[in-house]
Amino acid sequence: MQFQGKISNWNDDKGFGFVEPNGGGERAFVHIKAFNPRTRRPINGDVIIYDLLQDKDKRYRAENIRFARDSRQKNKPQASKKNRSFGGVLILLFSIGLVISVLTGKLPLAIPLVYLVMSVITFIAYAIDKSAAENGRWRTQENTLHLLALVGGWPGAILGQMLLRHKSKKKAFRMVFWLTVILNVAGLFWLHTSSGSVFLQSLGV
Repeated sequence: MQFQGKISNWNDDKGFGFVEPNGGGERAFVHIKAFNPRTRRPINGDVIIYDLLQDKDKRYRAENIRFARDSRQKNKPQASKKNRSFGGVLILLFSIGLVISVLTGKLPLAIPLVYLVMSVITFIAYAIDKSAAENGRWRTQENTLHLLALVGGWPGAILGQMLLRHKSKKKAFRMVFWLTVILNVAGLFWLHTSSGSVFLQSLGV
């Protein structure tokens, strides 16, 4: 069983100290050789993840130690890479579907053009908002970004999240964003129906 705790009483000259487990529990001995991998030397206050063992004298010691921050940083790129792969595949499949719909006469050329224009606008909006966030300027409202995605700019929004690394981690924002994607795609499917075709004809497209 793994535990998480904070290092205390660290003696860097001798390479040992103790760890106080989060939430209470047994205080354990920490030695520099127990870090795996040994990326840097610990200091007081470092949060670590470790296995708790008891030696023959019934004293507790920490083994297989790693820094909690290193673990989080290791996992984040993997999750981010999966999100980018999914987003890229989704845009590719969606683009292929639009081309097929146009070639088979199910959708007018104006529809892919709308998606293209709105995606460019949305990507620019993401870039402007990221620049504003980094420089402390007035931010673009999240509702505006969601509205742009809803009316066809969501492929550009995905590219903004992938390439700019903007709005790609906030869970509440992403939940609403994916809802706008679902609603937009549902509307696109409706345009393939007879009633949707009549609607397009009434618009003259």
